[in-house]
Amino acid sequence: MDGAKAPRIRLNDGNLMPVLGLGTFLGFDENGQKETKDGEVEVPVTWALNAGYRMIDTASAYKSEDQVGKGIAKSGVARENVFIVTKLGLHEQRTVVDSLKKSLQRLNTSYVDLYLIHNPVALKPDHSGFDVIDYLDTWKGMEEAKRLGLARSIGISNFNISQMERLLKNCEIRPAVLQVEVNLNLAQHKIHEYTKREGLALMAYTPFGSLFDKTGVPPPPRVQRGIVPIPKSVRKEKIEENIDIFDFELTENDMVELYNFNKDYRVVWPSFWQDHPYYPFEKKDTPDDDLFKPKPKE
Repeated sequence: MDGAKAPRIRLNDGNLMPVLGLGTFLGFDENGQKETKDGEVEVPVTWALNAGYRMIDTASAYKSEDQVGKGIAKSGVARENVFIVTKLGLHEQRTVVDSLKKSLQRLNTSYVDLYLIHNPVALKPDHSGFDVIDYLDTWKGMEEAKRLGLARSIGISNFNISQMERLLKNCEIRPAVLQVEVNLNLAQHKIHEYTKREGLALMAYTPFGSLFDKTGVPPPPRVQRGIVPIPKSVRKEKIEENIDIFDFELTENDMVELYNFNKDYRVVWPSFWQDHPYYPFEKKDTPDDDLFKPKPKE
């Protein structure tokens, strides 16, 4: 075999996807989204693939697709054995196919294994404010990307149940995957049941949530619920530890205890977007004005 540690599941379009992957978003600091330094993503990607990962999650918005491509090339793992996930930028929803082609150039590949709409909220190309684009129209571009062979599977991220219902009633090609925040504080029970019923794979970002400080040992990712986690790390030992979870199972009592831990608390909650007509999350009485807020390009 090629050294892969995570088994694969079959998506509703017939393609196979690993049940665990590496997230590559570096997060935010006091200046907003962190700048990606040389090697900061490339090296962890290589570590991950050498440790047995076979899925790498990135996005146009992360500004690290080029480093993901370099990390895959340096790993020595054949491209056909790596499941690459990237996402359509919020400011790219009027140009789906062209935007994916640019991502492919940065990733140095002719196709991605999974292409996601990053968010139903759309921004103007210069990031200066909202752009109102029906996500059904955006999805038509996603379907075209799949037909052209630029994306083997297509899906969505940060959609709520009512948005998924509307999409499934009006699409020609069904989404294969939904990616949302899932962790102990935000179990997403309703969304999980919905995706199981409708045949969508559920992928979890921020799978460790905000419960644990940097010195703590988090619980294992939530593969046992049938949810595909993409834990992020830039530390070699943590990357290696996070994938070594397939030699044990939680008991039924353990699963019940974890199930009941849910607090419906979001780590990622960009409430300053809540006036957008396709905002997918709960609204706040006083929206935050925080690090996620898009800033006009200079």
